[in-house]
Amino acid sequence: MTDLARARWRTSTRSGGSGGNCVEVADNLPDVVGVRDSKDPTGPALTFAPATWAAFVTDLKEQRQG
Repeated sequence: MTDLARARWRTSTRSGGSGGNCVEVADNLPDVVGVRDSKDPTGPALTFAPATWAAFVTDLKEQRQG
């Protein structure tokens, strides 16, 4: 299990201020990127290798442009 105690979580600037359906990402740790539901910050988090997360984000950006 990955220790996310030092994770600094952030929410997308596109999420709006209502605190609704958002994910939070912690990318400040050297070997892992954490992703969690903003409505359940003490609940489970997914973890990804930084390269895997970067590829995912790049793919989303490309789909949005296409």
